[in-house]
Amino acid sequence: MGKITVVGIGPGSLLDMTPRARQTIAEAKVVAGYNTYIKLIEPLLMDKKVIGTAMMQEIDRCRMAVAEAAAGNDTVVVSSGDAGVYGMAGLVLELVLKCPEDARPAFGGVIAGVSAVNAAASCLGAPLMHDFAVISLSNLLTPWEKIVERIEMAAKGDFVTALYNPKSKKRVQNIEIVQEIMLRYRDPKTPVGIVTAASREKEQKVIATLADFTKEDINMFSLVIIGNSQTYVKEGYMITPRGYENKEQL
Repeated sequence: MGKITVVGIGPGSLLDMTPRARQTIAEAKVVAGYNTYIKLIEPLLMDKKVIGTAMMQEIDRCRMAVAEAAAGNDTVVVSSGDAGVYGMAGLVLELVLKCPEDARPAFGGVIAGVSAVNAAASCLGAPLMHDFAVISLSNLLTPWEKIVERIEMAAKGDFVTALYNPKSKKRVQNIEIVQEIMLRYRDPKTPVGIVTAASREKEQKVIATLADFTKEDINMFSLVIIGNSQTYVKEGYMITPRGYENKEQL
């Protein structure tokens, strides 16, 4: 039996990939991933068998990867960002554990990567310095009613809120619904950071307000960070205080 490992390749640039991720890919014979992510790491795949598939083919891709490992080939499944944050870690592990024990490849673990939310936050300044929630607006795998409930709770709890998959060609209004919910609990001037293609060649960022951020260009490659009641902008940086200034006053 071979071994199958899930690797987070970071947000885009090879400079942001961890040494452990690079080493794991270097030691593998087979690398599987979404075609867009495979292209991001092409320089590392010269001598590898590559299993690349399109979007919405995650299950087939992971099954092929498990089969390769079961056949004796050390295999890596790559995810952008961190594989354990909306990535392939859970699916691969579930598929491996469903294999009969006598036909089950070894699970090499999950290699952590720099997540998109961390990369986006670093572009904006320091927006995640206090408690925050991370929510995906994609309702392909989660009922929209459940997503709305989670947004409501994050807004009510004054969490800084990071939104993955904020908008697509089919999901145009979801982000506007989020805006409406947030405006029930937060000042319209609350800072909202939007980072598109973080850590990639076409990286873009903008800091807007809760009242007007939906007017900005937002797509599936964007990550939106909505500040809490304490978040502010100074000299182009978005900052959520941790509370150290209060400690000094004491």
